[in-house]
Amino acid sequence: MAPSADEQIKEWQDRSRAFSSKDRKALETPLQELDAHLTLRSYIVGYTQTDADIVVWTAIRENHIAQSFIKQGTYVNLTRWFKFIEDTNPSLALPQRGVKEAKGGKEKEKVDKSQDNSYDIGLQDVEKGVITRFPPEPSGYLHIGHAKAALLNDYFAHEKYKGTLLLRFDDTNPIKEKQEFQDAIVEDLALMGITPDKTSYTSDYFQELYEYCVQAIKDGLAYADDTPSEKMRAERMDGIASERRDASVEENLARFEEMKKGTEEGKKWCIRAKISVDDSNKALRDPVIYRCSAEAHHRTGDAWKIYPTYDFCCPIVDAMEGVTHALRTTEYKDRDAQYQWFIKSLKLRNVYNWDFSRLNFVRTLLSKRKLTKFVDTGFVWGWDDPRMPTVRGIRRRGMTIPALREFILKQGPSKNIVNLQWDQFWAINKKYIDPIAARYTAVDSVDKVPVTVVGARAAPYSEEKDKHAKNKELGTKKVVYSQNIILDQADAASFEQDEEITLMNWGNAIVRKISHSINPLKLKTVTSLELELHLQGDVKKTKKKVTWLSTDQELVPVEMVDFDYLITKDKLGDEDNYEDFLTPKTEFRTEALADCNVASLKVDDIIQFDRKGFFRVDRAFAHGKPAVLFQIPTGKAK
Repeated sequence: MAPSADEQIKEWQDRSRAFSSKDRKALETPLQELDAHLTLRSYIVGYTQTDADIVVWTAIRENHIAQSFIKQGTYVNLTRWFKFIEDTNPSLALPQRGVKEAKGGKEKEKVDKSQDNSYDIGLQDVEKGVITRFPPEPSGYLHIGHAKAALLNDYFAHEKYKGTLLLRFDDTNPIKEKQEFQDAIVEDLALMGITPDKTSYTSDYFQELYEYCVQAIKDGLAYADDTPSEKMRAERMDGIASERRDASVEENLARFEEMKKGTEEGKKWCIRAKISVDDSNKALRDPVIYRCSAEAHHRTGDAWKIYPTYDFCCPIVDAMEGVTHALRTTEYKDRDAQYQWFIKSLKLRNVYNWDFSRLNFVRTLLSKRKLTKFVDTGFVWGWDDPRMPTVRGIRRRGMTIPALREFILKQGPSKNIVNLQWDQFWAINKKYIDPIAARYTAVDSVDKVPVTVVGARAAPYSEEKDKHAKNKELGTKKVVYSQNIILDQADAASFEQDEEITLMNWGNAIVRKISHSINPLKLKTVTSLELELHLQGDVKKTKKKVTWLSTDQELVPVEMVDFDYLITKDKLGDEDNYEDFLTPKTEFRTEALADCNVASLKVDDIIQFDRKGFFRVDRAFAHGKPAVLFQIPTGKAK
């Protein structure tokens, strides 16, 4: 059974003593372990700040030697976490965060803003305070488009204007919503380092929203309508008034009451705002603001049989909760006028609208309805499938949180709608993982080539080598040398007789004997090799530098998994049926054998197999079951 949160916190409180050591060498191990632990986490335990974060942060802060590791950025994830905890806890902040420069004989504080992202989007009346909100519907998991909205609202509320961020669940459609999705959204925001100042639910305001609708009907601003949905849609498109538009207030209130009771008669009706019949902005053509539903709500149960629409709720609850600026994607641009109509007509407190472009990627669907279908039909494993554009999916693929934040904040609040390349996304991620990914070796199992190394020691031996040539802080690994090794078939097939090649981490060798076989397809396969060790050879002069593994060690079976896009077309048109563009095969597994060190890797560790790429451990090695590692894209074309 996994330890409880309290037990984990206690464990880290105990471990915090290790960060007080004044021995630099002794500090490396606990710092390295914490850095690895934080690779895909914003907090040490769970999804919110706990005493574990504060105690460990304080121990590091009070140790000038540990602080030097932070200042140097030796451990990327640790440094990111340390600064995040500091920024979200002003009372912990360092006395001086700038650098001092001499000017006129006096020292003057100079603040380093080189890393700041500054987006002046001209928000109005910011001197009165800024309150933004992120209002997701709990009908699915957060995808990368939601991540942009969440991070930008967080950025403007907390970083640029030092204001307030509200998280409000738009839970007004019980047919689609689940507690599972709500919990997942909270967790994903925490993983992205987003800490709302307040969490609320539109369902908290069902009574107030009902009263606003009643008042709107009494004021002649809304009416009940039982026009069939298809006919209503056509009338709105053609600018034709509903036959029910001029019904009396008494008739409308009576029908709304039937809706509230959830009677058979009530289920036939909806409430529409009485804005316009034929405005050029079709969002203003009498939109539906209330509908009837017998489905039980995941928070309010069967207390209500009527539910307000997002367009009706949003301006009302924004005004009630004190939101100053409603930042949302440009797909809502036409509905801004509708939003402001509700603000003025219902005499609500003013709220400013500001639009930014949604995040679009080539060969990627961000429609929650279509992603749900992928999950429900088994086309993907689930919402955290590494092929999915969800926050959990891209994290499982190997995206790190700081890289995700950097990429999205770099897009800024631009209103230009473009289809982004995933290459740009993963290239930023590589910048974060390359310095911290330990290097290991793997050889493909299929058609692996046994090799005899003439001149090697008769008895196998091992040496300790750096896990990363440019980051000695990662420690060392065991490299085994012997006369019996294996190579990848592709490397062996490229060798020529008497060619000198380099065995990486060993030295040069000369190809003395190549044995082949011919398979039924008349393809030549190398079945064995004999190499003569030539350690005095110059590794700079060889064209082929290959990875290898001694078979005189406990080789670890692994599965390396790579993925393709779920759809084949860069951008689907309105007339395209996405099901016609599904990629037939999107998962590619390669069985391999890895060096003995891989047996100690844990889930979420990020590594590099030399000459094969970067990988995230999705399942650690267990006797009888190979380790499963997902290949992490790096932004380079294959």
